[in-house]
Amino acid sequence: MKIDRLIGILSILLQEDKTTAPVLAEKFEVSRRTINRDIEDLCKAGIPVRTVQGSGGGISIMDGYRMDRTILTSRDMQMILAGLRSLDSVSGNSYYGQLMEKIQTGSSEFISGRDSILIDLSSWYRDSLAPKIEILQSAIEARHLVRFQYYSPSGEGIRTVEPYYLVFRWSSWYLWGWCTDRQDYRLFKLNRMDQVSETEQEFVCRKAPMPDLSTEKIFPGGIKVKALFTPDMKWRLVEEFGPHCFTETDDGKLLFTADYTDMENLVTWLMTYGAKAEVLEPEEAREMIRRNAEETLKLYKED
Repeated sequence: MKIDRLIGILSILLQEDKTTAPVLAEKFEVSRRTINRDIEDLCKAGIPVRTVQGSGGGISIMDGYRMDRTILTSRDMQMILAGLRSLDSVSGNSYYGQLMEKIQTGSSEFISGRDSILIDLSSWYRDSLAPKIEILQSAIEARHLVRFQYYSPSGEGIRTVEPYYLVFRWSSWYLWGWCTDRQDYRLFKLNRMDQVSETEQEFVCRKAPMPDLSTEKIFPGGIKVKALFTPDMKWRLVEEFGPHCFTETDDGKLLFTADYTDMENLVTWLMTYGAKAEVLEPEEAREMIRRNAEETLKLYKED
């Protein structure tokens, strides 16, 4: 819709010093002529948009201009508040709560309707996560190195990292940064961190790429899994992998098929089902589960 595109163009102009018609045309998938008409409409609406032709030119907005909040719709404001509430759920301070109060002050008539989206990102680990998030946010803004004890499958040790992004993905919080030990970008899970501290040592900000958080990149698959589950485990398979991850056999069991990344994680996951799951493939997983079951039995064997 045109109004959405106009708001989008205005938002870009308010955030960037300058842009160009070809860039806007590509972003909004319209012609340059359409962008030029949109700029004219913004000017007619009283928004001080300035265009400069030639080399080094472009489209910009007059310095000091501020967007009136009424350009946002009531639904826009509801979504903004929902996002702030979600961040407040993991915050260790009152910043987001105070920010919501600022937005809501004098806006009771503008913000109509009731809240329809409630997001709580805190999980079971709020008491331990909130301080880490606060420290990492401070370090990212100040461009300070962070140091922490990190526990990974390959072992534990002290890591020193240039922090760039806090990421919420796969129901967990991560830090994306440059590891000075590995000399590469790494994704660190906050629940595996301990003794997180912001150092006084500054670093020169790199042109850090956005982390590729696609499932294919982080969990590339490669292990073909086939397993039979009892019918009463359907709810759990649907919750964890969706309703299309299995087919029902003639005897009512659930034939599960999927690609998995890590054999250890696969075996651990399957063993949480106990006798309600039987691995058919791969054979290596069957053997590992058999050995684990035998070792567990030894622990509980009566004298």
